[in-house]
Amino acid sequence: MGLIVQKFGGTSVGSVEKIRNAAERAIAEKRKGNNVIVVVSAMGKTTDKLVEMAGDLTAAPAKREMDMLLSTGEQVTISLFALALKQHGIEAVSYTGWQAGIVTEAVHGNARIIEIRTEKISRDLAAGKVVVAAGFQGITEQGEITTLGRGGSDTTAVALAAALHADKCEIFTDVTGVFTTDPRYVKSARKLLSVSYDEMLELANLGAGVLHPRAVEYAKNYGVPLEVRSSMEQEAGTMIGEDNRMEQSLVVRGIAFEDQITRISVIGLEDSINSLPAIFSLLAENHINVDIIIQSRTERNHAAISFSIKSPNLEETLSVLEKNKEAIGCRSIEAETSLAKVSIVGAGMISNPGVAAKMFEVLAGSGIMVKMVSTSEIKVSAVIDDTNMVKAVETLHSAFGLSEQSVGQH
Repeated sequence: MGLIVQKFGGTSVGSVEKIRNAAERAIAEKRKGNNVIVVVSAMGKTTDKLVEMAGDLTAAPAKREMDMLLSTGEQVTISLFALALKQHGIEAVSYTGWQAGIVTEAVHGNARIIEIRTEKISRDLAAGKVVVAAGFQGITEQGEITTLGRGGSDTTAVALAAALHADKCEIFTDVTGVFTTDPRYVKSARKLLSVSYDEMLELANLGAGVLHPRAVEYAKNYGVPLEVRSSMEQEAGTMIGEDNRMEQSLVVRGIAFEDQITRISVIGLEDSINSLPAIFSLLAENHINVDIIIQSRTERNHAAISFSIKSPNLEETLSVLEKNKEAIGCRSIEAETSLAKVSIVGAGMISNPGVAAKMFEVLAGSGIMVKMVSTSEIKVSAVIDDTNMVKAVETLHSAFGLSEQSVGQH
C-alpha cells in the first residue's frame, strides 16, 4: 500500500460537477489499495470574489482579516469534496489547514510552513479514511490563521507529501502537463515527459504558471516526486524529479516568459562602491524584489546602475529612490516600462557552450533588440520590448527544436 497526495486547483473544483470528477480520481487511487490525501483550492474564482468584496469596503484591508476571509474559500471545497467521496461509500474526513496540523510563521498573507503535525492525519489514514485538506492556509503557534500566498495550495500538497513520506504528489490542473512553453501563445508547444527539479524551479521562477516556485523548492529539498497532470484527461502528465530526463537530446527544455517588466536606471553615481549596497538595501527594506542588475561606467568616471523590477512595483520603487537620492549620491533616476523577459531553460546548457550566443543570434535575426541579460548554469534571460515577446518565444521555440512533433509524445 502506497500513499498518494492529490492536489486539485480552483479550475479543477470550480463546480459541483467538477468536484464529482475530481473525487473519482481519489476513489480510483483508493480502490487500487493506496492511502490518499487530497488537497484542494477554493472553487473557481472564489478567492478573487472575496478580495473584491473586501476592496469594496476598504482600500487598505487589514492583512489579518484578509487571512480570515480568504481561508473560508477552501473550507467550502473540502466539505463538498468529502461529501462526494462519502456518496461513493468512501470514508473521508475534511480538515482546514489548522485542523490538518499545518503550522506557519506569523506572517499574514504570505506565510511559510514551519512544521506539519501529522498525528491526526496518520491516524485517519491508518483507519482507511481519505483525508481532504484545505490548501493555502495554516495556523501560527499563537493560534492565528494565516495564508501561504499565491500558489499556496501547491505548497501545502508538497509539504504534506514530504511530511508523510508519500510515494508521489499529483498536481491536477487544467493542462495535461508541463509544456515546452505556454501552448496558449505558441500552438506548436509540446508536453514534456519529464523535467528535473532545477529546470522546473527556473521555469516556475521565470513566469511559467504551472507550479509555484516554493512548491518546487520544497519538492526538491525533500525528494518528493511530482506529477503535473490534467484533471479532465485520462493521460499521463509530466514527471518532475531528479535529473532522469527522457529527452536527452534537448539542450533547451523550455521557454518561459513574462511581461510587465520595468528597467530602472540610477545615473551619475560618483561612489559606486557604496552606492550598490545603499540602493539595494533600501529596496530590500521596502520588500521590493530586483531581478537583473547591470553596472556600467559613464562619462567623467561616473557609474550607472540598471536593474529590472515587476512593473506593479514601479511607483513604490521610484518613491523610495527619489526620497533617498541624496544618500545614494546619484544625478537622476529613469524608468523604461513596457518590457518583457524571455528565458530559455535547460540542464543541458551546462555542457553545451554557445547556447546564449545562438539565442542572441536568433533574436537579432528577427530584429529584436536585447536590453538586459541574466544567466545561470541552466538558463539565459533577455529583457526585450513587450511588443516582441510572443514573436521572440515563437522564434526561439522553433530555433531550439522544441516544436518538433516527437517532443513529449508517448
